[in-house]
Amino acid sequence: MEYRTYPEFSTHYPLILTTFMKRPVKVYPNEIGVVYRNHVSGEYFRFTWIEWYKRTCRLANALNSLGVKPGKPSEPGERVATMALNTHRHLELYYAVPCSGAVLHPINVRLALEHIIYTINHAKDTIIFFDDLMLPMVEGIYDQIKNTVKKFVYMSDKPGLPDTKIDNLYEYELLLQQESEKFEWPYLNEDNYATLCYTTGTTGLPKGVMFTHRALYLQSLHLIAQTSMVNDPTYVHLGENIITMIMTPLFHIHAWGAPFHYVFMGVKIVLPGTFTVDGFCELVQTEKVTTVSVVPTILALLLEYKDLDNYSLSSLKAVGVGGGALPLGLKTKVENKIPGFTATSGYGMTETAPVTIRAFVKKYMANWSKEKLDTVRVKTGISIPGLEVEVFDDNEKKIPHDNKTIGQIVIRGPWVMEKYYKNPEKSADVWYDGWFHTGDLAKVDEEDFIIIADRMSDIIRSGAEMVPTVLLENLAALADFVLEATVVGVPDEIWGEKAMAIVKLVPGSDKNEQDLIDFLTVEGVDKGKITQWMLPKLIAIVDEIPRTSVGKFNKIEIRKNLDKFLEKAKDMKKA
Repeated sequence: MEYRTYPEFSTHYPLILTTFMKRPVKVYPNEIGVVYRNHVSGEYFRFTWIEWYKRTCRLANALNSLGVKPGKPSEPGERVATMALNTHRHLELYYAVPCSGAVLHPINVRLALEHIIYTINHAKDTIIFFDDLMLPMVEGIYDQIKNTVKKFVYMSDKPGLPDTKIDNLYEYELLLQQESEKFEWPYLNEDNYATLCYTTGTTGLPKGVMFTHRALYLQSLHLIAQTSMVNDPTYVHLGENIITMIMTPLFHIHAWGAPFHYVFMGVKIVLPGTFTVDGFCELVQTEKVTTVSVVPTILALLLEYKDLDNYSLSSLKAVGVGGGALPLGLKTKVENKIPGFTATSGYGMTETAPVTIRAFVKKYMANWSKEKLDTVRVKTGISIPGLEVEVFDDNEKKIPHDNKTIGQIVIRGPWVMEKYYKNPEKSADVWYDGWFHTGDLAKVDEEDFIIIADRMSDIIRSGAEMVPTVLLENLAALADFVLEATVVGVPDEIWGEKAMAIVKLVPGSDKNEQDLIDFLTVEGVDKGKITQWMLPKLIAIVDEIPRTSVGKFNKIEIRKNLDKFLEKAKDMKKA
């Protein structure tokens, strides 16, 4: 007699995001799992896990009713786009779309309009779900996308549809009301595509990157696993009692993985709509938020906030910082201002879903002083378990771990992109010799920690030497009178390029350009961190430093408006 086996439910059981969605419903069905605060009205919405799950099931049924077709490996399902902030509806879309077999395309609404239009048409999005606040933007691009997008879904806390020129417009909440709260989730192939993200287009048109269920599943498990490998004496292990606020926009590279691993963990997720300083403080105080991930800009804005002392932020224990280097000076200032939490650095990019490297305290470091440990916490770090990360020279050889030699970060692993969507030429530019080449420059110290030095496009080439701008930026941020600083190269007739520092001072500071040079000389040159010729030749003190859509210093924008900054800059050779 022949017995049937079931490899599809055993050895070949698919690694799909549906597993993540089902766990909190099974374990904590009646606990509040999702909290959303409308950042405009201040109104709160709270959902138990079972309530959130039933809404997600209704949404999956609505997608079927709207005719959204699933895909299969190597053949993506229909692309369903979102133009939305951090709301419960966006989190519902994060599961209903990929878990029903389609592909979620979160559109970065902070991109230039021409780039938003390009990504929609390039992805061939058939449906766009958009927030009420995005209505003017969608109307503004409607004529350029209406031949691609067949249906639009309007999402709002208020009932009804707006008076608009947009055809085939549906109301999100009404769609859900019309559908069943039960849905039979398919057992998809783990190699089905789940999401499509686009780069920010800082070096040309945005490039699309697709991720499979398997890739996102494995990244999430490895991120969770790393939390058990902690030797930092400040680490407070809260397990499932974590209360996290997703500050990274859900439209930006999966909000750094938060919607996946935090849902799987079944922890309470707080959604702020978008960032406002007072909203951040209120939510931390009200919801007792314990962990959050932010870009450095948010820490600087907190330092500037005059009403900060009116809030209790003592629940905060861990703050992850990405989207740019975490300067030790900024870390020290904000931790002194808001005692009780520890900020640590991390690194990733669109092509890696994004998390690849995190700051890490090794076990033999646990008894080091706080001051010494803080220098470790601001290093880019070591690779996430499950990835191979190296730094290669121009000959594709590992650089020496001497904290001096600079090379390019290369990566490979199960959640690194295979190729750019419909762009084989650009894929070949970054994937060769078996490694994905990031375009980011770094050095490796004697403890084997990777330390970002610069983007290849940003490093200053002065004469025969290279000036890593991140090094100067981090050093300048150590000054107690500097809130933020960035460094760019400007043309020089003799040396080719010279360094210009663009600086924003802390509120009320009366320091000047020479004070910064004096500080960099004492803390940098005299201590051997930089050489004399690395000192900025020009310094511009400004009210604001341009930022990209994801909070990084916008050096392209600075270069486009170089004359404006040169007018404000003081020539330190003549000072």
